[in-house]
Amino acid sequence: MPRLALRPRDPHEEHRVATPLELFTDLCYVVAVAQAALQLHHAISEDHVGHGVAYFLISFFAIWWAWLNFAWFNSAYDSDDVVNRLLTLLQILGSLVLAAGVPRIFEEDFHLAVAGYVVMRVGLVLMWLRAGSGHPECRRTIRRYVIGLLVAQACWVGFLLVPHDLIVPFFLVFALLDFAVPSWAERAGETPWHPHHIGERYAGFFIIVLGETVLSTTVAIQVAIDEEVVGAKVALVVVGGVLIVFSTWWLYFSRESGDALEGDANPFLWGFGHYFIFASGAALGAGLAARVDYYDHHTEVGDLVTSAAVTIPTIMFLVALWAVHIRLHDSSVQTWGPFAAVIVALAGITFVPYSELWAGLICCVLLAVELGLARRSTPAAC
Repeated sequence: MPRLALRPRDPHEEHRVATPLELFTDLCYVVAVAQAALQLHHAISEDHVGHGVAYFLISFFAIWWAWLNFAWFNSAYDSDDVVNRLLTLLQILGSLVLAAGVPRIFEEDFHLAVAGYVVMRVGLVLMWLRAGSGHPECRRTIRRYVIGLLVAQACWVGFLLVPHDLIVPFFLVFALLDFAVPSWAERAGETPWHPHHIGERYAGFFIIVLGETVLSTTVAIQVAIDEEVVGAKVALVVVGGVLIVFSTWWLYFSRESGDALEGDANPFLWGFGHYFIFASGAALGAGLAARVDYYDHHTEVGDLVTSAAVTIPTIMFLVALWAVHIRLHDSSVQTWGPFAAVIVALAGITFVPYSELWAGLICCVLLAVELGLARRSTPAAC
């Protein structure tokens, strides 16, 4: 077999875990996530909420989609050899170029972001070509991936010529085209991705997103400390934010993703649906930072807008978490009922003073209920 050929991994391999290289690559992507959250934070505080939210969702999609393509490929074909590590270097370099381009995306300039994608896609296509040499049984699927990636990337290069007033609709069309590539390719034969490995990779990225949320809030609080405007109200953001972040972390890990993926879960709905879980987690950090700005009088928006910047991402997270993750383990009213009640409560406390603290306490109540349900649904050990 040619030296550059790449054999598939065993999808039933025991004790499969993320490699140090995969974890290092994830940390490089978090730079881009932090940039997107920072720009959203500034947009909210400067009263450009609509524009900020739209371009946050666009920039986060670009970050998440690049990470997703790399993660699923490596689950099926990672050999962790020298060639794979060098090609992964292209993913890292591209992600850093993309991160540098995130602030420009909010200014409707996509040149750096597209350049970063070109670098990453060169590495990814070469990875797929290696896999095609070493896995002839899946060659038709791999050929579709290569063609799809090249066509999609050509469209993104052409996207640079789109007039500014048509950026959003063209972005949606090209994003749907990119979405279609894995579905089209896998119809020719499923690649041997590992359910528990993928579950761990997504869990790791979620932790990174929550880490960015803590960072965004900490930076805003540090500014308040430097300007000597810290008081009880800012302390409420700390307490409420920690309760929300801790609850979302615990809720996500209350059920095992790998078990669901090993069962009847649709991998596309599960994998793509995580966009809303990850994006809401990153947006929460921007909302908490904007809330600090409101309390230290560094914002052009009022209590309601900054309150909604905390509660809406939390609501979005809970809706996505139940639909994408919890539902696969238990879709009965005993799980969706508490989630629905808490979502309604969060919407209501948006209009209440110190909503971030109430949101944290409400999430803790949901956590207690979900942990009880998860414990009851888990078979007892023999």
